[in-house]
Amino acid sequence: MKPARTPELWDFDGNDCLGPVAGMKIGISMDEILPFHVHRHGQLVMSLSGAVTCEVVNQLWMVPPQCCVWIPGDMPHSIRATTDVRLCMLFIDPVYTAELPLNCCTISVSPLVRELILDITEQSSDYVKGSLTFLKASVLLEELNKMPIENFCLPISKEPRLTKIIDAWLADPSDRRTLTEWSKFLSMSSRTLSRLVVKETGLTFGKWHRQLHLNIAMRNLSRGDTVQRVANDLGYDSVNAFITMFKKLAGKPPGRYFADRDLN
Repeated sequence: MKPARTPELWDFDGNDCLGPVAGMKIGISMDEILPFHVHRHGQLVMSLSGAVTCEVVNQLWMVPPQCCVWIPGDMPHSIRATTDVRLCMLFIDPVYTAELPLNCCTISVSPLVRELILDITEQSSDYVKGSLTFLKASVLLEELNKMPIENFCLPISKEPRLTKIIDAWLADPSDRRTLTEWSKFLSMSSRTLSRLVVKETGLTFGKWHRQLHLNIAMRNLSRGDTVQRVANDLGYDSVNAFITMFKKLAGKPPGRYFADRDLN
């Protein structure tokens, strides 16, 4: 991974911002990364185009269409682009984050919230209380508290044996080795591996694998891959089997999901 050419992001502390919210738009090229850094302010990451993931506290978070990833203040995080990406970054003063989630999460955003985010990123951060931008920021914060939370988190682990599994899956997403096959490869019993996965990720082996598939599917569909190609790349026997998995985790089949979140 190449370091991204935007050091202002991890240097940002919000001290020059007079209002509750400040924002910026940036572009990140494929394979670039914003290294681990911390802001005093909470941060919203919204993708305008392309696929991006955020790593926070041993978890990977996708930024799918019409969603933001919320990162509370003082939480170390990194951001990496798997395609060329255009992002909106919003920084929220800790004084105004009491009603927002305490933990990192994916927030589904309405058209109104999206437009408010876009508008605020176009404004100077030195706006004052009572100004139009201040009023828009206040409406944004109120609306954010109403937005639903989505489940696009992939737990990851530094445990060496689980690292081998996740690295293999990322290198070859079509890898369909079972729990039993992995336990033999790692020279441990199936029961021990099963317990280790639950302990480290909070998910069963099968759910962990499917959650990875959802994250990869979101990334690849976002960049324009067909459902057929994504299903093949993930090793599914049929498109219908892939659609069933996607619908179970995302709530809708891929076509409907992306149509409902069309950013154009």
